[in-house]
Amino acid sequence: MVGSALVRKLNEKQYPNLLMRPSDKLDLTVQKDVLDFFEKEKPDIVFIAAAKVGGIHANNTFRAEFLYDNIMIQTNIIHASHIHKVKKLLFLGSSCIYPGMVPQPFKENSLLTGELEPTNEPYAIAKIAGIKMCENYYRQYGDNFISVMPTNLYGPNDNYDLETSHVLPALIRKVYEAKIAQVPAVEIWGTGSPKREFLHVDDMADACLFVMEQVDATTLYGTMGVSHLNIGSGTEITIRELAELIMKLSNYEGELTFDKTKPDGSPRKILDVNILKELGWTYSIGIEEGIRETIQKFEANPVKS
Repeated sequence: MVGSALVRKLNEKQYPNLLMRPSDKLDLTVQKDVLDFFEKEKPDIVFIAAAKVGGIHANNTFRAEFLYDNIMIQTNIIHASHIHKVKKLLFLGSSCIYPGMVPQPFKENSLLTGELEPTNEPYAIAKIAGIKMCENYYRQYGDNFISVMPTNLYGPNDNYDLETSHVLPALIRKVYEAKIAQVPAVEIWGTGSPKREFLHVDDMADACLFVMEQVDATTLYGTMGVSHLNIGSGTEITIRELAELIMKLSNYEGELTFDKTKPDGSPRKILDVNILKELGWTYSIGIEEGIRETIQKFEANPVKS
């Protein structure tokens, strides 16, 4: 989802010579393969969008894989970028890097000020390691490597697997299948009370390109005094409200029920995006508009397995 959105944006802005490989052609967890790729292709600019991702269930179930795979992917790419003197690198993290119980909206300087939310701790630790690699390759070597922290993303090419997906695509699929099967109710995990922030992936790609063009490591770590920049909408919605919105936009008239034996995750997750706003970027796709378009695309080509 994220990589394809970046490709669309780069093509739209007419950036030439995009160097891409599908995962079956380049295993980013294998250091030699990554170094060979960099030796052959010699990229000037690198976006690290590749990651092993998922929702609460996947994060909490595949804890070792989420830690190992993400550390290997980002470590191999960042180090290869250093060896091959990449001009600029942008690493994409996740809002789960922030401690669970610090004041919100999360400011960039909230990083490492408290304990992480337990269900996604391995993924968060991996992403924090990536942020710190970028920062310290700048501090030690002067590499122009920077990081951004997107909020929860959704949009084209999302993952709709109910075992590994995030909450928004999972709800879209659940509601669609309930409507088709004429099931009278849709059940969701937890109480529905947690609040989440969502950003359309095309807005995220636009923000990443803006940061890549406008912000360098010296400004980020020096003038701004932060290790990364938040990317988000600055608005939030409860999981109950999100489910009800998806039901409305899907024309599903059943009921909503809650499995309160399942975890809610963090009670609230919203980013402070004031620094990015001050730099001149803000989101453009509202959540109702974005979800309506996402539902239409899913219903035109629904996941069947």
